[in-house]
Amino acid sequence: MAERLRVLVVDDEEGIRLGVARVLEKFVASFPDIAAEISYEVEAAQTGEIAVERLREAPPDILLLDLKLPGIGGLDVLREACTLEPPVLTIMVTAYASVTAAVEATRGGTFDFLPKPFTPNEIKAVVRRATRDLILSRQAKKLAAEQRRTRFELIRVLVHELKAPLGAVEGYLASILDGVVSDEETMRRVVTRSIARIQGMRQLILDLLDVTRLEAGMKARVFAPVQLAEVVRECMDALRAQADAKNLTMEIAGPSHLALVAVRGELEIVLNNLLTNAIKYNREGGSVEVSLGRREDMFEIAVRDTGFGLSREEAAKLFNDFVRIKNAKTRGIEGSGLGLATVKRIAGLYHGDAWVASEPDKGSTFTVTLKADLPERNP
Repeated sequence: MAERLRVLVVDDEEGIRLGVARVLEKFVASFPDIAAEISYEVEAAQTGEIAVERLREAPPDILLLDLKLPGIGGLDVLREACTLEPPVLTIMVTAYASVTAAVEATRGGTFDFLPKPFTPNEIKAVVRRATRDLILSRQAKKLAAEQRRTRFELIRVLVHELKAPLGAVEGYLASILDGVVSDEETMRRVVTRSIARIQGMRQLILDLLDVTRLEAGMKARVFAPVQLAEVVRECMDALRAQADAKNLTMEIAGPSHLALVAVRGELEIVLNNLLTNAIKYNREGGSVEVSLGRREDMFEIAVRDTGFGLSREEAAKLFNDFVRIKNAKTRGIEGSGLGLATVKRIAGLYHGDAWVASEPDKGSTFTVTLKADLPERNP
């Protein structure tokens, strides 16, 4: 269903008012590139005084305004329209105008001019231009508001997530300074805990930087052929100590020759996050398997673990920002809650997706798909 915009036509000629109304009330402007389809509801006013009253009571979306009006002139009505928040987008209609009046109207905020006499197609064209500008402006404001909310939420959660570990480290250091901790064994335990907390904070900050750079398009993207199996092996080697600490086995399944044109660092972020989770949330003596494959034009990476598993409700919200599953089995496991959200964002850059299939107490399989064709080279 088309969105409706309100148009106020201000002209002292009844024929103009009726003609514009007939044209616009049957007109539907379609904008496939911005996913908008607009129809129009037309109101009319024959004087500047009535127009000002309408503007104050219920501002329209678009104002078609005659420059020469009896009583309050078009420029006065324009000034009133521009004092509103947001200003009403105004198209000035005139049969004759001095250069001074045109300059003043332009400076006053007029979007466009429509000279009399005009044809129905000329009305449609100028209203279409105004509509596009209006819709884009509203979409930009909506996006800016969403970005402000997102930034606020990121900062709020970041403060919350950093407060606890900072407090813990401060407490540990105070206990040393006050002499509460003095023997070597306890001192070592306190320092070890402090280092673990600091490492967790550092990882949170790094994950947050990955998210914000991807969102802002600031992360440099250099594409080159990448052997998937090679990246998997390197990520496994980097995490080998963590896996050995839990007696976990890690294996790669699937073809060893699969090559994807990609940004290597982005694939490393994906695999590091998936493998880190598969290790952290696994059972003692369990296993992690990475399967590689290709189906038509999509590469597929699946990471299976023998860990705690997830309920359907937990799995449904797992790829959102700052989501960490907290229950009796995961209590005490540190994480930023940003890793899987970043994985999904990167998959989207390659026209793919990320999802999880899981069952409580039976493990999880995280799958990421990446389009085989070279993705758009975003800056």
